[in-house]
Amino acid sequence: MRPLIGLTGGIGSGKTQAARLFAQRGIDWVDADLVAREVVEPGEPSLDAIVEVFGSEALDPEGCLNRAWLRQQVFADKQLRFKLESITHPAIRARLLEKIHAFDSVYGLLVTPLLFETDQHRLVDASIVVDVPESLQMERAACRDNVSPEHICSIMGAQMPRYERLEKADFVLDNSKDLVYLEEQVSQLHDHLVHDWI
Repeated sequence: MRPLIGLTGGIGSGKTQAARLFAQRGIDWVDADLVAREVVEPGEPSLDAIVEVFGSEALDPEGCLNRAWLRQQVFADKQLRFKLESITHPAIRARLLEKIHAFDSVYGLLVTPLLFETDQHRLVDASIVVDVPESLQMERAACRDNVSPEHICSIMGAQMPRYERLEKADFVLDNSKDLVYLEEQVSQLHDHLVHDWI
């Protein structure tokens, strides 16, 4: 199998932006957040399992996952969060592996906010952290998602602290400036990975 690199960072750090820059250089990637949405769509076994555990309130009137309601439950109760994760994480992992096995580029990227917090780090050969100061994370996430600072803080609280992520990183991309600055770093790192690392 071709080398797989985990691309991670806190909420609002610009993981997707960085992944798209790698894709412009011909690199295949899969986004764990998108896969997490796929595995709880109507008709998926994970959605049925969630309803069994959380009840019919976990569904909206159209029969889709009631994300806002479920988010409130699991952020308020760690035990419920563990129950949800025990349903969704194995399904996400299996779907990710399907997509990763179909990669055709010189290396591939697994883009995930919880690379180190879950067992997903075991899937990768190295890690890239997209890093920004926490104040900038808050600002960007608030603009992008139109949610309260309290909600962003609760998400950040569920993610690994910034300093720990940086300690675990094999490579770091500083996304505290503009897109041109990020693209320069992606270009240099891509060249290094292709010519010196693989």
